[in-house]
Amino acid sequence: MMKELFFNDMQTISGLLQRKEISPVELTNQLLERIEELEPTLNAYIMVLKEEALEQAALMEKELAEGNIRSSLHGIPIAIKDIFETKGSVTTSGSKVFEHFIAERDAKVIEQLKAAGAIIIGKTNLHEFAMGATTENPHYGPTRNPWNIKKIPGGSSGGSAVAVATGTAFGAVGTDTGGSIRLPAALCGIVGLKPTYNLVHTEGCTPLSWTLDHIGPMTRTVADSRSMLRIMADPETVNLIDLDTEITDLHGVRIGICEEYFFENMNHEMKNVVDAAMLRLKELGAEMVAIKLEDLEEAIAAQKIISKSEAYTFHEENFAKKPELYGKDTAYRLSLGHSVPATQYIRARNTRKCFIEHILKKMAQQEIDVLFTPTNTTPPFDIGSIFPEESLNNIFTLGRTPLGNLLGFPVISVPCGFTEEKMPVGFQLIGKPYDDGKILNIAEVYENSTNWVSYLEKNTAYKAENITL
Repeated sequence: MMKELFFNDMQTISGLLQRKEISPVELTNQLLERIEELEPTLNAYIMVLKEEALEQAALMEKELAEGNIRSSLHGIPIAIKDIFETKGSVTTSGSKVFEHFIAERDAKVIEQLKAAGAIIIGKTNLHEFAMGATTENPHYGPTRNPWNIKKIPGGSSGGSAVAVATGTAFGAVGTDTGGSIRLPAALCGIVGLKPTYNLVHTEGCTPLSWTLDHIGPMTRTVADSRSMLRIMADPETVNLIDLDTEITDLHGVRIGICEEYFFENMNHEMKNVVDAAMLRLKELGAEMVAIKLEDLEEAIAAQKIISKSEAYTFHEENFAKKPELYGKDTAYRLSLGHSVPATQYIRARNTRKCFIEHILKKMAQQEIDVLFTPTNTTPPFDIGSIFPEESLNNIFTLGRTPLGNLLGFPVISVPCGFTEEKMPVGFQLIGKPYDDGKILNIAEVYENSTNWVSYLEKNTAYKAENITL
């Protein structure tokens, strides 16, 4: 197989499989070889599920021969963050605390993906228990950004982002509590989708914060995110979204721009890239509307309180018994959660409720369809350059993602260009609840108007021979 094929979208791969130009077993074997080739450098995976993947591939190949096609993901290898339970396999959640935990079931979303014919090729590296924005894992080693292997890939779903970005998976599943899908997607140059809260079932996923946790796809294209979401969405809620109606231009679309907070203290070079993306959206027919949003700082503070309080609640027993098994930065974060009084937590939950009402009211008053913001606002820093005690606010420093979790609204991060040092930059579209289809449509119109996807296929930063220490 030509190496460039590893960077094709799922639709192309699905066509090759259905036309029998390549078999699921052959495709899986070649992807396994690529993982073996790149893993010593990138460290995107905690474990590769070789036997399970080949067994599933053989079944998918047999069904294809019989004319049975389960879905658009039939026979396509994907990766999952090692925070989802997989029956019969270890689920570490990126920690030594769970290094021997073997699940008796598949997480609900993994069950749905397998039923759709997807091949789970491996479980990706993450920031320990998803509590961080760098994927510098003290137990399983740091994952490296393929655009510059000295740099972080973002987190906590850094391994999933790198797997997709380097063609060692055609798609991946991540989790997002403060931006853990969208931030690594932006830093690695792929698409990251955080669906509407509870649209994708969280059963079987180690929680960070029940109030803020989301599960979503990480893909090479917007269309691939649409395909994965269609399968990942909870069957009981999927009818609340429209994934079938697509658009070809942005005429009639009103996009809100809030300069306060979202664009403040932004790297000048990256701001130029994001501004160019805004201009492109306008050229495609969208109307840009200035919007003023109040109480942003209070909302951010509430997000932090809810996250650290709920994280401590889940880990309280294990942390009390085995604190030495936790990494330094995770232990530091958990210690902060211990000190949150109930009254402060309740006030934070009320702030969240009021903030959601405020944003919906403002968007309705100005007839705004989506909000536009940068995803990452500073370039990724060097691996090992931040001490654990300083890492608490990484996700708030690197990007503008956490408020999307407090709102629970659907948010997509889309690649839009590079810094002069060839590090990717992304922007976000924040929609109203269950407008997942709308943000996908807007993102896809933008993506189709650029040469981004073909650039990724050809760019030498992704070639195996150039990804070396």
